[in-house]
Amino acid sequence: MSENTKKSLVSGAAILAAAGLFVKFLGAFFRIPLGNLIGTVGMANYTPAYSLYNFLLVFSTTGLPVAVSKMVSERRAVGQYVEAERVFKLSRTLMLLIGIAGCIFVYIFADWIAQTVHVPGSALSMKATAPALVMVPLMASYRGYFQGMQEMSPTAVSQIIEQIFRVAIGLTLAVTLMNGSWFLDFTPQERGAAGGCFGASAGAFGGLLAVLVVYFLKRNKVKEEIRRDKEAICEKAFPLIKKILWIAVPITIGTAIMPIVNLVDAGVVSTRLTASGWDSLQAQDLYGQLTGFASPLVGFPQILTQAVVLSLVPMVSAAFRKNDTEELHSSLSLGFRMSMIIGIPCATGLFVLAGPILMLLYPTQKESAISAAPCLQILAIGFVFLSIVLTITGGLQGITKQMVPVINLFIGVVIKFIITWTFVAIPAINVLGAAIGTVSAYAFAGIMDTVMLIKFTKVKFPWKLIFVKPLISALIMGVVTIFVYKGVFAVLGSNLMATGIAILIAVPLYGILIIKTKAIRREEMMGISIGRKIARICDKLRLW
Repeated sequence: MSENTKKSLVSGAAILAAAGLFVKFLGAFFRIPLGNLIGTVGMANYTPAYSLYNFLLVFSTTGLPVAVSKMVSERRAVGQYVEAERVFKLSRTLMLLIGIAGCIFVYIFADWIAQTVHVPGSALSMKATAPALVMVPLMASYRGYFQGMQEMSPTAVSQIIEQIFRVAIGLTLAVTLMNGSWFLDFTPQERGAAGGCFGASAGAFGGLLAVLVVYFLKRNKVKEEIRRDKEAICEKAFPLIKKILWIAVPITIGTAIMPIVNLVDAGVVSTRLTASGWDSLQAQDLYGQLTGFASPLVGFPQILTQAVVLSLVPMVSAAFRKNDTEELHSSLSLGFRMSMIIGIPCATGLFVLAGPILMLLYPTQKESAISAAPCLQILAIGFVFLSIVLTITGGLQGITKQMVPVINLFIGVVIKFIITWTFVAIPAINVLGAAIGTVSAYAFAGIMDTVMLIKFTKVKFPWKLIFVKPLISALIMGVVTIFVYKGVFAVLGSNLMATGIAILIAVPLYGILIIKTKAIRREEMMGISIGRKIARICDKLRLW
């Protein structure tokens, strides 16, 4: 693998990961004050609208940006800059049309949808999110275009600006509309919820504005590349759109599978818990521990793995298009290594500190937090398999085998349903059966995806480097973390201090261990600016 490719993958992933964590933090910050402002009734009106908005965005912001990224990268790799630009412009038009259709649908049918979900007060909030359904897909097309150029900074910048706009304007409007004299036909809670939901539209405007500015700043460079394109191959628009959809549709279906399953899960788990002897209130409490306490925590480390995948797809696509087997294998191996270097310690940390972390986040519901810890531990194990699924799926998408991970995940979901249905009804296991089912689904999909990727590409993964060294480092880190937590807690009696100190020691310890085991090399650390600083510190400490 060329040094530039290594640097591009590592730095691109780092940029997106940093932006993703910042966005996730702002998102968590947004919901807490919003809930305090508009109360439980207001949040009851807010949640259906935002859930519908997120569900509809799956169809316009998952598969299409990946398709754009992949097709732009492939064409640029062989010097077809004219065609790369046409792919982007066609996809931009397609996503704009999809967005307009979604916006009109939600705005016209908002009252009917609100009545159907039995939350009539959410209608105004749904209308407030409608403009975002136009702007977000359009913004996603630009992000996919830049990712295809292997430039991750525009995506990161637009994500941050989008979230800042959403939080600032959403909270301001929530307060203003609740206390103001607008929309007096609605209750203050309905108005406040709509103000919070309009934050999504304001955020989309800010994010779109950011990518447009970057796009126009780069226009001269793109025009110069187009002038150098002597082939100037112009494929007809309809076949090109078919190719975009051929890539995008399976990815979208694959992305939608688990959210749909989670919706079905709610009914299945409650039904089976009740069948095994739990009353309805206990069943709701147990399911809430899984979905409200444990599951959301897995979303934070998932951002880091997804950042690797977004950087990986265009690189794999470019190498595959050029028929550069060495570059293809190197990109796949490095991407897999990075995801495991991130995923394994995250899973270990969540496993050993499951109880302390949950008690830290939910201090007023200590009993439920302690009860939810086993769920989090099981899901932590599953996070390793989820990281494999995400990464290998990116590799398969890059070599135009996007249907393979969809089929494997679908079979995994069938396995999950069988395990969930069977295990949840066993009183001693109860809701843990749903977590075991989820882990089983990801384990099956991850293993099968890896087998198929090896079959299609003939790549020989360095298993010791990918799994053994990060696992040994993470296990040592985990043991030390447990002892530090228990020692500090015994002395200070503070869960906050014990958890914080344990994490502060665990992170650099793991970093030292992966360096000492040579799970990561010095030249790979030099791929990003912060990595260069860490490498210099390691040089002084003679850790290499």
